[in-house]
Amino acid sequence: MAQTPQQRQANMRFAKAQEKKMGMPDQPVVPRKLGPQKSPISRVWIILLGFALCGGLLFEILRLFF
Repeated sequence: MAQTPQQRQANMRFAKAQEKKMGMPDQPVVPRKLGPQKSPISRVWIILLGFALCGGLLFEILRLFF
């Protein structure tokens, strides 16, 4: 299959751009700065879970004293 004049021009432009890049160093990879890591569970849910686990004990101690 023969190239059309448009394809030939596009190929020449591409080859010219690639030739320009030859011998030039690649762009350095800049590592991302990682911020403080967030917990996957919000603070509210942690408090509710803690209350569910220890709340019964707290109520039993209060019942013994009052």
